[in-house]
Amino acid sequence: MSSTAHFPDAEGFQQQSDNFMSWLQASPGVQLNPKLRLADLRATGAGRGVVAQSNISEGEELFSVPRAMVLTVQNSELRTLLGENLEEQMGPWLSLMLVMVYEYLQGEKSRWAPYFRVLPSRFDTLMFWSPAELQELQASTIVEKIGRSGAEESIRNSIAPILAKRPDLFPPPQGLASWEGDAGDAALIQVGHIMGSLIMAYAFDIEKSEDDGDEGEANDESYMTDDEEEEQLPKGMVPLADLLNADADRNNARLYQEEGALVMKAIKPIQQGEEIFNDYGEIPRADLLRRYGYVTDNYAVYDVLELSLETICEAAGLPNADVESQPRLEFLASLDILDDGYVIPRPVNANPSLQDILPAELVVLLATLTLSAEEFKQRVSKDKAPKPALDANSTAILIKALQKRQEQYATSLADDLQLRASLSPLPETGDVDEGARRVRMALQVRIGEKEVLQAVLGMLQPDTSNSLKRSANGDDGESRQFKTQRV
Repeated sequence: MSSTAHFPDAEGFQQQSDNFMSWLQASPGVQLNPKLRLADLRATGAGRGVVAQSNISEGEELFSVPRAMVLTVQNSELRTLLGENLEEQMGPWLSLMLVMVYEYLQGEKSRWAPYFRVLPSRFDTLMFWSPAELQELQASTIVEKIGRSGAEESIRNSIAPILAKRPDLFPPPQGLASWEGDAGDAALIQVGHIMGSLIMAYAFDIEKSEDDGDEGEANDESYMTDDEEEEQLPKGMVPLADLLNADADRNNARLYQEEGALVMKAIKPIQQGEEIFNDYGEIPRADLLRRYGYVTDNYAVYDVLELSLETICEAAGLPNADVESQPRLEFLASLDILDDGYVIPRPVNANPSLQDILPAELVVLLATLTLSAEEFKQRVSKDKAPKPALDANSTAILIKALQKRQEQYATSLADDLQLRASLSPLPETGDVDEGARRVRMALQVRIGEKEVLQAVLGMLQPDTSNSLKRSANGDDGESRQFKTQRV
């Protein structure tokens, strides 16, 4: 599923694939289309992938995995052995992580042993990057979303006590007497990160069986979920479904959840020799790297720029972004239309307009910050925010905020483009230096964000110039107003 996930380089790579497919074929209820094969795509940097051996028609069933074969909390014997409702106590993320740690430690005793052998144990996801490597992302806000410390805290608080209490179910790795102490803690954190990364990159949200016909969605959460988030669906690892690589342009298959099974079907004709691709949805390359550990230009169209409330307030001349000390921010917060940051997507249309890309909440914030004292007082009395309309004053604040955001990056877009042009292509075969690969992926991410920033600035500055000209000629200084759409 991840094109840069690390797979074992042993001579038995193909044997592992063959054993996995044999295990699937021998499993009750599994149906495999004979037109498929699990291919070794390491030469193209894609690890394993599923390829069509002959032509496949649109709507044709590719494979079907019964619900009993999915690696879930409900299907693992651990739930019975512990005698507890793990999902209710720990939530979908941590409960599945605990089950996967258990099954992983069981080795060949686990019913999913052949499955674990084809899953990666090393990743290029940001969770595993060194501080120096993360610095290559510069000012990208994706670094703030990694959540490594929070993940490790959750592992220690929720997973570790269970392992310490039941060493009979969770035998420590060879060479360790227990999971306690520094060595035991380090081993637990390591295996926890591996299982958590597998869940983030491979797991699907599993609908209840009565929801016949609903589509299965690949998990797209952060590495650990916040307890305050809305109730989430149970998660599960679907053998073979998660070995499909993903491609936004070449997506030709989709997973459907039926009463007794999860079924992968072709959503367009697939020719002999073509790879079968799933899709992650419309996510920017920064999130593609954080969740799945790789970057591809096919997702560049979904790149975004995140503009923080703090940067906007600084551009507006406010001393800080503290809601309680800033009446205008407090007012918008009371109306539930104030955010900590705003996501601006890449303009992709031939003639993009600002109303297509600027979040309505952002424009409302800018309009509120530029109200006169009397106008603000009237808005408060009516308990009504201004309309999402951009005038010369709010445009000026937005331009200044974007310029400040630009200054947060260590290099310019021109610098990065020049650097990218100077780099030699990485070899398609053989070992590639991990650090070099990560530097290049970080470069692609920050180029995408800077391209969005520059594009939006280019759209705003002509408006500002025209407004200033009209003001000098005696006009009221306001540019044409528009309403924005929520994105």
